[in-house]
Amino acid sequence: MKRSTFLTALLLAGCSVPQAHPAIAPVATNTLGLGTAQAPLVATEWWHGLGDPQLDRIVRDALSGNPSLEIAMARLRQAESVLASRRAEDGPAVSLDAQEQYSRISGRYTIPPPYAGTTQWLGQAQASLNWTIDLFGRQAAAIQAARASTRAAMLDVTAARLALAGSVAQTYVELARAERQAAIARRTIDTRTRSLGLVQARIRNHLASQLDASSAQTLLAQARVALARAEAQAALARNALAALAGRGLDYPATIAPTRIALDTALPMPGIVPADLLSRRPDIAAALARIEAAKGGQEVARKAFLPNVNLMALAGFQAVGLGNLFTADAGTVGAGPAIHLPIFDSGRLRAGLAGATAALDLATADYNDRVVGAVREAADAVTRSQTLATERARQSEVTRGLAETRRLNAIRVSSGLQSQLGLIDPDIRQLEADQADANLAADAVQARIALAVALGGGFSPSTESTPR
Repeated sequence: MKRSTFLTALLLAGCSVPQAHPAIAPVATNTLGLGTAQAPLVATEWWHGLGDPQLDRIVRDALSGNPSLEIAMARLRQAESVLASRRAEDGPAVSLDAQEQYSRISGRYTIPPPYAGTTQWLGQAQASLNWTIDLFGRQAAAIQAARASTRAAMLDVTAARLALAGSVAQTYVELARAERQAAIARRTIDTRTRSLGLVQARIRNHLASQLDASSAQTLLAQARVALARAEAQAALARNALAALAGRGLDYPATIAPTRIALDTALPMPGIVPADLLSRRPDIAAALARIEAAKGGQEVARKAFLPNVNLMALAGFQAVGLGNLFTADAGTVGAGPAIHLPIFDSGRLRAGLAGATAALDLATADYNDRVVGAVREAADAVTRSQTLATERARQSEVTRGLAETRRLNAIRVSSGLQSQLGLIDPDIRQLEADQADANLAADAVQARIALAVALGGGFSPSTESTPR
């Protein structure tokens, strides 16, 4: 083929490459209402803010042995292998092939007498070189797509670590909640046991009736039910922590009582920062997948262009075992090979349409994650602020009920009121104490949710980029 003809073919092929326009665009960040508010970055190991060394140990165990994190790491290794494969495809490949076959040579073919029509050993040994010349950047686009996919997998690992640490911290607070509820129940049991003893003493002195004893026993039974429920919740929380740490049935026994100061644990900013999206590893991963999909679309587009390979071979071919490695048996060759798609029944166009749809899918996933991230952060801030207000009001209720109960107890001991009058205040006091403990735990969990929603200390500047 003349050089002018070759260039004309390439030009025509370039003109025939169709354009593909995605149907979905990434959401504009200025429409999300993030404003200009700024907030300090969350600490990388933010769970230290809960102030419990045992929690730090459990988080370390989880980050080193949780199966879901191992899945994310395996996907990262898989993406890295694909990237290595794409890089290898961009370089030359050299192979060595050798074979020896005993066969009858046709008397009516290319091999002349005296070998024609005889049975001989036919052998060859040759080294081959194959190198795809990436004239139009198809291989470069494939490498870029694989690099973006690997970066997304790296960010998935970061996001998985953040979610796992958040789950461990939330579950640990559930354990602290159950322990506090159990402590409240035990104190109530002690108080009600003493009350029952006093009632029985008053009955012996004919100062109270059996009805008073029955009411005191009912209150005591209620407190014992609350204790049993709290102890069961604590056991379930320890089992959940063992599962998150990827450990077995012996792990819960290693978990001592918690030491979280629920009222002061993990202070967090009370605003959604303007740079929220840059702090989220899952958002960064979604962006990387858009880049990977764009690379895949470029690969599909450039499949319409010619593919040029440089090939060479050198080796030996001979009839007869003794002739294979002689000077006359040597063979060598080199030259280009061109593949130019002309008609393929629409396969390439279908591939381009599929790659464009994959880009739309990646963009839609990014948009969904962005909207979800903004809502998660806003909800976490709102819940944290609301719980602080609720806690203050509940504290007033608890103090008021405690004072009412104290005054009623004085009236009962002085004979001005029956033990029956303590049933409702006692029940309400226990419920108020439990509600106060629940609000304290809920407030910490809201701050944990905010730490996770704000990216848990992730920063793009500390992110490693695959090469």
